[in-house]
Amino acid sequence: MIPARALLGAFIVFIAAAPFILPEFQVALLNYIGLATMVSLGLVLLTGVAGVMSFGQQVFAGIAAYTTAVITTKYGGSPWLALAVGLALVAVVALFLGAITLRLSGHYLPISTIAWGIAIYFMFGNLEVFGKYTGVPDVPRLASPHVTYYVIWAVTLGLLLASANLLDSRTGRAIRALRFRGVMAESFGVDVLRLKTLVFLYAALFAGLSGWLYAHYLRFVSPSAFNVNAGIDYLFMAVIGGASHVWGAVIGASILTLLKEYLKGMVPSGLGASGNYEIVVFGVLMMLLLHRASSGLAPVLARWTVRPQRRRIAFEAPALPRRAQPGTGSSLLEVKRAAKRFGGLVAVRELSFDMRAGEILGLIGPNGAGKSTMFNLITGVLPADGGEIVFQGSRIDGLAPTEIARRGIARTFQHVNLVGTMTVLENVALGAHLRGRRGTLRAMLHAERAEEAQLLAEAARQLERVGLTAHLHDAAGSLPLGQQRLVEIARALSADPTLLLFDEPAAGLRYAEKQALAALLRRLRGEGMSILLVEHDMEFVMGLVDRLVVMDFGEKLAEGLPAAVQANPAVVEAYLGGVE
Repeated sequence: MIPARALLGAFIVFIAAAPFILPEFQVALLNYIGLATMVSLGLVLLTGVAGVMSFGQQVFAGIAAYTTAVITTKYGGSPWLALAVGLALVAVVALFLGAITLRLSGHYLPISTIAWGIAIYFMFGNLEVFGKYTGVPDVPRLASPHVTYYVIWAVTLGLLLASANLLDSRTGRAIRALRFRGVMAESFGVDVLRLKTLVFLYAALFAGLSGWLYAHYLRFVSPSAFNVNAGIDYLFMAVIGGASHVWGAVIGASILTLLKEYLKGMVPSGLGASGNYEIVVFGVLMMLLLHRASSGLAPVLARWTVRPQRRRIAFEAPALPRRAQPGTGSSLLEVKRAAKRFGGLVAVRELSFDMRAGEILGLIGPNGAGKSTMFNLITGVLPADGGEIVFQGSRIDGLAPTEIARRGIARTFQHVNLVGTMTVLENVALGAHLRGRRGTLRAMLHAERAEEAQLLAEAARQLERVGLTAHLHDAAGSLPLGQQRLVEIARALSADPTLLLFDEPAAGLRYAEKQALAALLRRLRGEGMSILLVEHDMEFVMGLVDRLVVMDFGEKLAEGLPAAVQANPAVVEAYLGGVE
């Protein structure tokens, strides 16, 4: 196994030496690989990591290429001015298209990217200002082929390292949660739409840089380079290399570029016939490759070559600021005639209850009673159809989940909601998202390391609190269900909440684990934490909570001390099944 730094060093040495050891034709192919890597890298971030599939990234390269072609050939402007104008146009168009596209989901999203990809391609081919441009000038001081090569690869390597830094940060954890865990990410303060828009913008700017360099390298621009087939090729590169791995962009761009170039000559001559037979062979090879490595080549090669590195936790890092907790016994949460309907189904019907700071309040009821729906109303995941929800004196019904999380409410979920491919430590650090302030540009430059050390140290402390220190660096998806629930609790604690909402935290735990969890919850209550608990294990609940609210068919059936509720005939009949 080879350290990742050694592999990176060897790759940089090869790129630096290539113009002196390879024929000119192969150096030209490396230029094409570098240009393609930039666009593919944007797709790794956008599609592979954030889960936004796009078939239209080539149009952003086209916008930058045509901008520099028009400014430099028609108006004699500086290529550097054209770069600034081109990237500004790319940003404006990306933000406009993102505002339309990123609110869509399912198959509508990729179809919409195909639609605007086709529309802009035909605009390139039909508007008089576009068309074909020849004689695009060299960039001053970059006229030497070797200099152009080094500029292309310096930009490519810079974007690769910046992207790797970004994903290894507070914002990067949020981006990695977007693909499958958007609701969970929002519950911990991640502005999902804003973050998707930001990733979409970065992917577009990466493509714009590629388009500008492409125009000045080839000194020729035409619409054919920016058609939908090009968009499919870029997406293919990301998938082949490993759509969720930054260095997969290089691998995919290299394989696709080299295969298409060499098959173009080898297949027709081998068959003794002219035609596009190389496309057939290429398709078969790609199907075989993806059949054997469905996640792409980057993770396969990493398992063979890269020595796994464990993140160093700076436990001596200064502790993050903590929010002031309300005085024990003060009014914390008031639910007033809350209602939620799904068509003709009434999930919550004019439910009212209140909660005091420093208590554990149990919310119980049979399956389908509306308990989890009530949790979703409190956390803003679902909008209420009526009533009021007041937290610390302010109404929160109608607020976005991110704003509710900012006010100090954290939760776990009925079904485990972790990012399985991220480590336990990273999942828990995601809970502290709102406790960090450094943005994406600082992350790309690794200028947020001090804050990152604080966030990771906080996550490690919370994991120690729930007894999972031994699993800091394990993939969260590899843990048994009971331990995954403890990871969720640690993640909620990392948010430094005022109110904790636990949705069936004891489900899947063994008896000893339940006892340890009960002790943890009592300790949290002793520290002034307020807990709203949904749980089906009555033995666990009755010995833990201060008060109970019983729901049945969306309504409040009873409320009071555990012993009184347990003896209530209506509760016994509806839920406890005669248990006394």
